[in-house]
Amino acid sequence: METFFFVFIATFAIGTALAMVFSRNTVNSALFLILHMLSISGFYLSLNAQFLAVIQILVYAGAIMVLFLFVIMVLNMDEDETIFSQVDFKQIFAFLLAIVVFAQLIYIGGEFTGTLPDVSTQEMMAVGTVEAIGDELFTTFLLPFEATAILLTAAVVGAMLLAQQNINVEDEN
Repeated sequence: METFFFVFIATFAIGTALAMVFSRNTVNSALFLILHMLSISGFYLSLNAQFLAVIQILVYAGAIMVLFLFVIMVLNMDEDETIFSQVDFKQIFAFLLAIVVFAQLIYIGGEFTGTLPDVSTQEMMAVGTVEAIGDELFTTFLLPFEATAILLTAAVVGAMLLAQQNINVEDEN
């Protein structure tokens, strides 16, 4: 079952990546990018990295893509066509159904030939938990973690100082 899940997610990831690249509409490309990021989250789930899967959805598919879509919408204000008039839902459904059937055929072929490996999940159960990530972050990678925190703090302070100077210059004019 795990192999079928992996093949399905991999096929979905390749399909959404190709759809993102070949889509002529920028909004549709951004939406396909969101679907691709969700498929990456599925890869993390198949590796029992639940924390990374949730962070992938919240940070990348949520926050960053909202910013991307906001910029795209601001830059495409002259375009009057709606997204729903450009998308043919029958073709999308047929494409997703083809992905499912193709993934099932690959899985059946792997089962028939005996090429699917037997993967032990005993060691992988605790790898993606918050406790395991925290242990690695605060023991093995403590110095890079602290250096990143200092750099981000300096960047925030610098951005605040530049914004303060711009406000003061505008007030004088």
